[in-house]
Amino acid sequence: MLRKLEIIATTPVEALAAERAGADRIELIAAMSEGGLTPSYGTIVRTVQAVRLPVRVMVRPHSRSFVYTSDELETMTADIRMIRESGAAGLVFGVLTPDGQVDVAAVERLCAGAPMLPVTYHRAIDEARDIAEALRELERIPSVDRVLTSGGHADGAWHARYKLRELQAATPLKLIAAKGLTVEKLEAFLEDAEGVNEVHFGTGARVGGREDSPIDPERVEACARLLRGGQNE
Repeated sequence: MLRKLEIIATTPVEALAAERAGADRIELIAAMSEGGLTPSYGTIVRTVQAVRLPVRVMVRPHSRSFVYTSDELETMTADIRMIRESGAAGLVFGVLTPDGQVDVAAVERLCAGAPMLPVTYHRAIDEARDIAEALRELERIPSVDRVLTSGGHADGAWHARYKLRELQAATPLKLIAAKGLTVEKLEAFLEDAEGVNEVHFGTGARVGGREDSPIDPERVEACARLLRGGQNE
């Protein structure tokens, strides 16, 4: 069992603060208030250079939905080719069909833009009509190794912790529990969602729990201690 702490960063400074406090991986985004959009190339390059941690980069042109036009997919593919040259460790994106299924063809098209980079399928899965079915579809795509999810619960992963345990037991993909997790509930979450060994913190790792606040090193350190305290050597 190897537990991982992923922290959202929007700048190189935030990524470095998260690394120093004990994070295992960075999800780099822009526009946190919109749930994350594609960051600028300059931000990507400088962040990758600033930290030793793996940096996975969000690829999302807008926050209106996870259904994209062919033109938007072309823009995303161009962004992915750019990210491929930056030294980033992976990609984060999600695409759905209008009827709420994983758009396998679109995901494969995007993966082809950087075939050597692993992909975290973004929380688009929480808007899928059937999460278990969506996971089975994603298992067919070699580049996808992780899925960021709240278990489909609008209020976050804490409220779906038992469902997340069931979903993780049924898939070889690594689920990353996201949305609404706090330091105070993390230990109980890990017990109840047994098997889900990766967690994702955004506002929960920031001063005052606010999107516009800096990374709170004490919160990140506390999360890291809880995660490592339960690992087998």
